[in-house]
Amino acid sequence: MAAEIHSRPQTARPILLNKIEGHSDAVNAAVLIPKEDGVITVSEDRTIRVWLKRDSGQYWPSIYHTVSSPCSCMSYHHDSRRIFIGQDNGAVVEFLISEDFNKMNHVKTYPAHQNRVSDMVFSLESEWVVSTGHDKSVSWMCTQSGSMLGRHYFTAWASCLQYDHDTQHAFVGDYSGQITLLKLEKQTYSTITTLKGHEGSIATLWWDPVQRLLFSGASDHSVIMWDIGGRKGRTLLMQGHHERVQAIRYLQLTRQLVSCSADGGMAVWNMDTQREEAPQWLDSDSCQKCEQPFFWNIKQMWDTKTMGLRQHHCRKCGNAVCGKCSSKRTTFPIMGFEFPVRVCDACFDTIKEEDRTPLATFHEGKHNIAHMDMDPSRGLMVTCGSDRIVKIWDVTQVVGCSLATGFSSR
Repeated sequence: MAAEIHSRPQTARPILLNKIEGHSDAVNAAVLIPKEDGVITVSEDRTIRVWLKRDSGQYWPSIYHTVSSPCSCMSYHHDSRRIFIGQDNGAVVEFLISEDFNKMNHVKTYPAHQNRVSDMVFSLESEWVVSTGHDKSVSWMCTQSGSMLGRHYFTAWASCLQYDHDTQHAFVGDYSGQITLLKLEKQTYSTITTLKGHEGSIATLWWDPVQRLLFSGASDHSVIMWDIGGRKGRTLLMQGHHERVQAIRYLQLTRQLVSCSADGGMAVWNMDTQREEAPQWLDSDSCQKCEQPFFWNIKQMWDTKTMGLRQHHCRKCGNAVCGKCSSKRTTFPIMGFEFPVRVCDACFDTIKEEDRTPLATFHEGKHNIAHMDMDPSRGLMVTCGSDRIVKIWDVTQVVGCSLATGFSSR
């Protein structure tokens, strides 16, 4: 069922410790059990499994439970051992796991959505389960009565969710590329703001309540940090992935952001450094360097008897430029560009060699990563995806050694 790979050598990359196999379909979520050598997985094969590490070093399922519909997501609360499973049919099912992790009892089924549940958070403080679904809604239900407290609809599928337990604010990402901030209350809600910055659907969110920072990953291959607490609209763009960013986690103690993408790419971003906001792209009918017309500027093309040029943008200054005036490529990590991007010739000349020093490290997970969880106190990470494989990693040397505190669990 599972293979032990090898013990933990001291290297500056994630070390694969174990590989768990046995699912017959995509594994949509996997979480590490705190203070236990165990993993909980949910899958499209309609199973919920609790894997415990045996004396042989292998992981074997101590709980193997089948439900009526494919499992799309989960929220596990370790102190109470309550687990909530989102399903493809729109239901959320609550179970209680025994202390020895060998038995699981059904508690309630919540009619949360009319379509697939995409993400979910259980709040013990308010006794709410907040969920998003492909019925284009976010709902919040009372776990004591099982009743629906409220629902809000969007114009696109709601794809991911984060929740601030103290303030009852919910961040909802959707397939249109927007993030909506809602204030949830019993029987009512209010829309605070909408965050726009991604050019593709939002795949994952992470909220750090200590620094009040929101992180988002999307199908445009980028990660954005939103400074919610600063109240100045400050955003930082980070580009280093080559595929859809599907999992992110911020480590508050070490000021590092870990992101994973669909192609198996893992990135560790140093957030404890000075970073600059990428500029907004400017609009112009002609190159802002040589003043040659772009191809839609018919009047200037006619007046000057010249052919129109294609418009590009300098990633450093945001100016609209032609290809001739932006022939150079360079990395510029301080603005989040970890691989070469287009810059105008003037900006290229201002970038020094030390400005190209990477502010992130990149690693290969060697499988599709749809979901990721971390236990910083032990330096462990678990990844899973459509290849039906669950991988457990030692990331101690990648994200720092003293991770015992300062981590905000989901």
